[in-house]
Amino acid sequence: MSTGDQADLYYALLLKDAGCSSNSSRLFHILNADEIRAKRDVKTTDWTKVGFESLNFALTHVGTESPLPQRLWKLLQVAATQQTDSRDLVKIRCERGSYIAKKLRFSDAVAEGIHSLDEHWNGGGYPNHLIGEEIPMFSRIANLCQTLEVFYESRGEEDALSAMQQRSGRWFDPQLVAAAMSLAKQESLWIGLDSTNLLENVLVMEPEERRLVADDATVDSICLAFADIIDAKSPFTYQHSIGVADAAIEIAIQFGMSDYEKKQLRRAALMHDIGKLSVPNSILEKPGKLTDEEWQTVRDHPYYTFQILKRIPAFKSFSSDAAAHHERLDGSGYWRRWAGDDLSRVARILSVADVFDALRAKRPYRDALPLEQVFSIMQKESPRALDLPCLEALMSAAQDRNP
Repeated sequence: MSTGDQADLYYALLLKDAGCSSNSSRLFHILNADEIRAKRDVKTTDWTKVGFESLNFALTHVGTESPLPQRLWKLLQVAATQQTDSRDLVKIRCERGSYIAKKLRFSDAVAEGIHSLDEHWNGGGYPNHLIGEEIPMFSRIANLCQTLEVFYESRGEEDALSAMQQRSGRWFDPQLVAAAMSLAKQESLWIGLDSTNLLENVLVMEPEERRLVADDATVDSICLAFADIIDAKSPFTYQHSIGVADAAIEIAIQFGMSDYEKKQLRRAALMHDIGKLSVPNSILEKPGKLTDEEWQTVRDHPYYTFQILKRIPAFKSFSSDAAAHHERLDGSGYWRRWAGDDLSRVARILSVADVFDALRAKRPYRDALPLEQVFSIMQKESPRALDLPCLEALMSAAQDRNP
């Protein structure tokens, strides 16, 4: 494999799940249960075979919180539409992931590798039922490796190799399986997977000749692409990150912030909800009151935003502010319960912009609110919880836009 091919494979493997959020809502409504748990556990299930594995998966992942009659009905529905639903879910994810790779300016080979990730050697995969060598090599490698990794982490080396061999010729290219078995016999297949520096080890594997330079345009493209990933998770958050970014910039313009400050603010706004990818749609789209446990899951998402952004050099400088979008001046927010002087101007702007866009959007428990009502609600929270100068700047911008 050439250096160029190695680079494309490297990027395809890192981006293989870029489209995962796009089918989260659909999967939640199919299962009426936690779709994140289902996505994790299905990796260790041979869902192409009717038998104990697929039955057990359905019993433990479909309608788990529903009364028995509703659960039985949902199980029958899932059984009747399983093949169609599986195809549609994979199609949504693969097309979205491929689109994101192209949006990030990766090669067609990277995009194709992501698009055909769930094709199977025997033609039983999705979305196009490709057979054998019709499947791009990058897709074949990625499909095999993700299965090995999931089994290795959850059940150990022996079960991982056993699952791979059982699916050889059905899911996986037999030659790749033989190569993996050879590496396992040489005790080199699993090297580094248990390292505490796994991320750093992976980063240094990027082929130097193809290393991407993160100039301003590239960073902006990355932020926009991840905003799409974040907002695709639920129809109720469609374009929320863009909406927060637009509102934040309107406030920044009123404050006379510099071009550099506005650029960093917009990036922080686009990325502020990346931690929400950790929240199941069963919580995000719940029409009723959340339980204490569910509410804690929601309150944790800014923490994950911080943990993700601080690891990326281009985003580290605004990671803390982006993660502070639910903090309030009186200390009633989350996750750190910061107050007053703890909150920078950027954090205050993001908090106001986030509330503004959330109130203007439709939610599972209410319709979208008109602009006048939005500002009325926000004024009641200012200056106690929301920053009054930020709110006044946003109101002034709205008045200038709609005199």
